[in-house]
Amino acid sequence: MESTLGQNLGDTHHAHGPASGIGRWLFTTNHKDIGSLYLWFSLLMFLTGGTMALLIRAELFQPGLQLVQPEFFNQMTTMHGLIMVFGAVMPAFVGLANWMVPMMIGAPDMALPRMNNWSFWILPFAFAMMISTLFMDGGAPNFGWTFYAPLSTTYAPPSVTFFIFAIHMMGISSIMGAINVIATILNLRAPGMTMMKLPLFVWSWLITAFLLIAVMPVLAGVVTMMLMDIHFGTSFFNAAGGGDPVLFQHVFWFFGHPEVYIMILPAFGIISEIIPTFARKRLFGYASMVYAIGSIAILSFLVWAHHMFTVGLPLAGELFFMFATMLIAVPTGVKVFNWVATMFRGSMTFETPMLFALAFVVLFTIGGFSGLMLAIAPADFQYHDTYFVVAHFHYVLVPGAIFSIMAAAYYWLPKWTGHMINERMGKIHFWLSFVGVNITFFPMHFVGLAGMPRRIPDYALQFADFNSVASVGAFIFGLSQLLFVYNVIVCIRGGARATDRVWEGAHGLEWTLPSPAPYHSFSQPPVVK
Repeated sequence: MESTLGQNLGDTHHAHGPASGIGRWLFTTNHKDIGSLYLWFSLLMFLTGGTMALLIRAELFQPGLQLVQPEFFNQMTTMHGLIMVFGAVMPAFVGLANWMVPMMIGAPDMALPRMNNWSFWILPFAFAMMISTLFMDGGAPNFGWTFYAPLSTTYAPPSVTFFIFAIHMMGISSIMGAINVIATILNLRAPGMTMMKLPLFVWSWLITAFLLIAVMPVLAGVVTMMLMDIHFGTSFFNAAGGGDPVLFQHVFWFFGHPEVYIMILPAFGIISEIIPTFARKRLFGYASMVYAIGSIAILSFLVWAHHMFTVGLPLAGELFFMFATMLIAVPTGVKVFNWVATMFRGSMTFETPMLFALAFVVLFTIGGFSGLMLAIAPADFQYHDTYFVVAHFHYVLVPGAIFSIMAAAYYWLPKWTGHMINERMGKIHFWLSFVGVNITFFPMHFVGLAGMPRRIPDYALQFADFNSVASVGAFIFGLSQLLFVYNVIVCIRGGARATDRVWEGAHGLEWTLPSPAPYHSFSQPPVVK
């Protein structure tokens, strides 16, 4: 094995690699260093994709064309979506897995440390290539983050070839990261750490890793078919040559829907670690939480065509996908119930990580309810491609994935750095983010129900008020993230020393970590004295 136990006790470089300077980061095989690289890269992509979102919202502040041309507006929507999904959310969760999974299972490092290093360093090159398409002839891809054919094949700008290569590189990185997580969890657990004793964050990542291995080759397949249509004269998606554009949607969404759960299952694991800590109670229904994650993962493969109710599916298909989509709400509801039951009669305190976790539970549930509305096929005929859909998936992904990543950062930063975060600044960041998210995305439900189409830079006058409100909310949310960046940097550079009772809480309850245990974490159920 490439790593040594000494690394887990504080070494920050690999025995065979340079001890300092740029070489330490280039060649490191230490899971903590690689976790940090993933998290910093994710933060950079989050700020990049967020800047693009602010440009979109600035254009939509009032009707008419103010700042950008429609072509560039569509390039921004495409790049924003792809950067946020593949550049911000997924690398952040992989970074958290790199940091926490070995420590949670009592492993000295990840099972495949050299592959771990490689899977990270592919990403900066992939995203540099994708972002560079903005400066190519014909501009960046302008067909939306779902890159539907024939917009992405027959009518695509020349830069689409570089886009396809970038997607392949991201997929390779994800598959390698997933193999590493599975190998680590199945092979490197400490003695006595049985599967049903794994922390839920580890369980959520094990199941996520299997999802990644299952669906990333499907994405690779669909972009390869695009490449063949563009350069080699095939007609997979070209109706003029006997192909079918709807085939693209089937293959894409067979990847795309499990991908949505890849972006939320690790969040479920994070929230299941944080809530018990601040409720001072053991998690309610551990086994049912594990089975719920597994059920969600299996069902996620059976609902892909709910994105396609308007393409002319047979009635039997509409009904199957409608009921299967409703069914996936059941294990999700079990998880929400268990989180609430964990908090019930707990000795709760409301530090920054708990605030983000509570916001996650409430706002993710709102996103789930709008998802149930979209699951009803005849209603979806009205909602499809309107801002109601935009509101739905942003309520799932911003308070869902993004808030959980922020909760995890606030929660584990004292463990990673040995320093406490600035709690007052953290709470200001939370409340600005919470208010900003709701002001941004809640009005989108209304304009969507009224018929405002998505991905359009201009709109009718009756949508003006809600759009101006949403744009103000977006700038509140976006600018408040600078507080988060500042707080993280201050924490890393210094601050109050963290102790093993770091989240002791305002109630004055003295609680200690159970000992001995393979994983000394704040998320172990505390023993109240």
